[in-house]
Amino acid sequence: MLQRLNINRLILAVVLTGLSLIFGMAGFMGIEHYHPIDAFYMTVTTIATVGFGEIHPFSLAGRLFVSFYILYNLVVVAYLVSVFSSFIFDGELRKIYRMIRTDQEIKRFSGHVIVCGFGRNGRRAYQELVANGVRVVVIEMNQELIKSHAEGETEEDYDGDGVAGGNIFAVYGDATADRILKQAGVERASSLITALPKDADNVFVALSARALNPRLRIIARASQKTSESKLLSAGADSVVMPDEIGGSHMANLVVRPEVIRFLDLISGLSADKLRLEEMTFEQLRRDLHGRSIRELNVRSITGATIIGMRQADGSLLVSPPVDYVPAPGDVLLLLGSEEQIETFEVRFRQL
Repeated sequence: MLQRLNINRLILAVVLTGLSLIFGMAGFMGIEHYHPIDAFYMTVTTIATVGFGEIHPFSLAGRLFVSFYILYNLVVVAYLVSVFSSFIFDGELRKIYRMIRTDQEIKRFSGHVIVCGFGRNGRRAYQELVANGVRVVVIEMNQELIKSHAEGETEEDYDGDGVAGGNIFAVYGDATADRILKQAGVERASSLITALPKDADNVFVALSARALNPRLRIIARASQKTSESKLLSAGADSVVMPDEIGGSHMANLVVRPEVIRFLDLISGLSADKLRLEEMTFEQLRRDLHGRSIRELNVRSITGATIIGMRQADGSLLVSPPVDYVPAPGDVLLLLGSEEQIETFEVRFRQL
């Protein structure tokens, strides 16, 4: 937002200077009947305050015009100098170049994820997505939130996919505005997470994003239970209520602590991290099509475990029978360590 405001200041300074030039030429031609070239010469010398003198003596009306014209240009020139000084000495040109380059890169994105809001929930979602190799574009009004996060990261934090070392792909503006969503590439994105503080804003984002991209998967944050139905009606596919999840989590730590510790392993909240992964039937190597879970022998080959199967009709099989044969439309759900899942990807995923 700040960078775009500075661009607007530069544009305003250039426009004021252009209007001053046109106004001066019109005055010299209309009052003193100068030729256009002579009028342009007198206008430039007056704006520049070099004092070369008149082409011929001014009339009384001409003197009054030049007097007010000089006063007007003192303000315009002072503003123009201040704007250019800030661009030169405060590094604004470098910031604008980086902003334009980022916008151009975002225009080439496809299948990326948009995160609206970079508060606690939005930042956590961003970190998880980037850690899993997903390309993310953040929409945030407060530039300082992005800057503070970027300064806290190092180039070793991510895998060199263009989002490390403070190079966060961000669009500064109001996520409820269609223009900002389009600038983030909503029409080409695969998913959108809206984690704005106000439920009403999340409803508006979901509604706008769904209209711009009917195929978009939308996950929305809600603070109030009553907002869930509104978000779903607005086009959200899933609604998450962090406060409710947090309270339930704390209660379960009392009544079933070992289950929660196991879930913490899966969610990455524990030091010994497990990973949940999914693979569609279409992503499975073609020579493995038609084999049962027993014949795939995932556990023995990789150490990972098939804990579930989402069938093509939407039903979920927990611990599917070993004789079950995955079919088109099915999705395998696996659990294992990072190394086990990576081995599974290498051995079973279609290149």
